[in-house]
Order: sequence, then structure tokens, then C-alpha cells
Amino acid sequence: MRIMVFGADCVELEGCCSEGDTMEELQQNLQEALNLDLNEPAGSNILLPLPDRSLEDRKDIIKIQVDTNIAFALLVRHYRIRNRITQKEAQEALGLPNRTSYTNLERDGNPRLDTIEKNIKAYPDFSLHECFHG
Repeated sequence: MRIMVFGADCVELEGCCSEGDTMEELQQNLQEALNLDLNEPAGSNILLPLPDRSLEDRKDIIKIQVDTNIAFALLVRHYRIRNRITQKEAQEALGLPNRTSYTNLERDGNPRLDTIEKNIKAYPDFSLHECFHG
């Protein structure tokens, strides 16, 4: 009996890795590991990397889709931190009624369409492509 184990490391996020008995299991396990590593709590000031577009065409890379809610929350937090503003300042820039409304964006990343539009206006370089890169 031959046992094959597949393993992979995330090239964009150090320490994120997984394995599986099949390529399909490896991909599922990598997606779970990546989602767990990227799911920072609301208010976190850890600036996690956005996808590296220079890796898109490499044949030796397995592309893993991050859960869209986690990706959006990461993106919102990334732009807040990169612009060096507090959650309160971000809430005001987006015209949200209170800080809880903003905190929810960083926690579950499940915005309404008008909130996405507000992010695009508040951060001119805000790109939804980063949420769906995979």
C-alpha cells in the first residue's frame, strides 16, 4: 500500500500551512488554515498582507480563495491601519452611525452595498479585487 501525503505552505503568510491525503483535501485544509490565520478580531492593529499579484501566473502555486466575509473584514482593517486612523475616525469617514457599525465590518465583513460604496469613497485606493483574489 502506498501512502501519499500532500503538504503546502502559504507563500504570503508565514506559518500558514497544511497537509492532506489528496490534493482536494489539501486545498480544503489550506482554505481552512488560511481563513483561521486571517480572521483577526475587530480592532486588531496587525497589518496582514494583501494578496501578492505577482504570484498569479505561477504554475507551482495553489490558489486558495479566502472566505469573502473574512477577506472584506481584512481589507477594511488593512486600509484603516495603513491610513493610520482609529476605528472611530474610520466610522466617521464612512458616515456610519456608531462605532459598533464600523466594528462589525472588521469582525464579520458582511457589509451592505452602500457601505461598500462608502469604503470606496473614503479610501480612493480601496479595491474589492483583493477580496476575491484566489
